[in-house]
Amino acid sequence: MVVIRLSKSGAKKAPYYFITVADIRKPRDGRFIERIGFFNPVAKGKEDILRLDNNRFEYWVGQGAQVTERVQQLQKDSLLSNEELVSKVNKKLEKRKAKKDKANNLKIQELKAAEQVAAKAAAAEEEAVVQEEAVAVVQEEAVAVVEEDSVAVLEEEAVPAVEEVTQADETSSDDEKK
Repeated sequence: MVVIRLSKSGAKKAPYYFITVADIRKPRDGRFIERIGFFNPVAKGKEDILRLDNNRFEYWVGQGAQVTERVQQLQKDSLLSNEELVSKVNKKLEKRKAKKDKANNLKIQELKAAEQVAAKAAAAEEEAVVQEEAVAVVQEEAVAVVEEDSVAVLEEEAVPAVEEVTQADETSSDDEKK
C-alpha cells in the first residue's frame, strides 16, 4: 500500500517537512517513492511556506494512495496563493497568542484572588489575637476587681469583728479591774 505523508527533516526547533509518496511499511523518514512537495512551518520573509505538485498528488491519489489528514489540509492550503496562506498562518498565530494571553490573565486574576484571601485570613488571625489579648486584659481586670472587692468585704467584716474584740477586751479588762 502507498501513502502520501510528511517526512521530517531540518534541525532541532527548526522543522522542515517533505511531502513524500512512500510504501506504508517503510519508516517515516526512510525510503520513499517520490517527493511531491515540502512544508516549512517556520518560514520567514519571502520564503515559501508550502509547495506541492498538485498534478502528481492527484496522480497518486488516483492510483489508490492513502493521504494523511495533515497532508490533506496542506493540499487544500496549496491551492491558496502565498499571500492568502501567510495571512491564514498569521491569523492562526494571533488566535494562539490571544488564547495564551487570556490564560495568563486568568492566572494573574487567580493569584490576586489568592493574595486577597490570604490577606483576609491574616487580618482575621490578627483580629483573633487582638480579641484574645482583650479578653486576657478584661479577665485580669475582673480578677483585680474581685480581689479589691474581697479585700473590701474582708475589711468591712473585720471592722465589726475588731470592734467586738475591742469591746470584749474592754469588758474583760473592766471585769478584771473589779
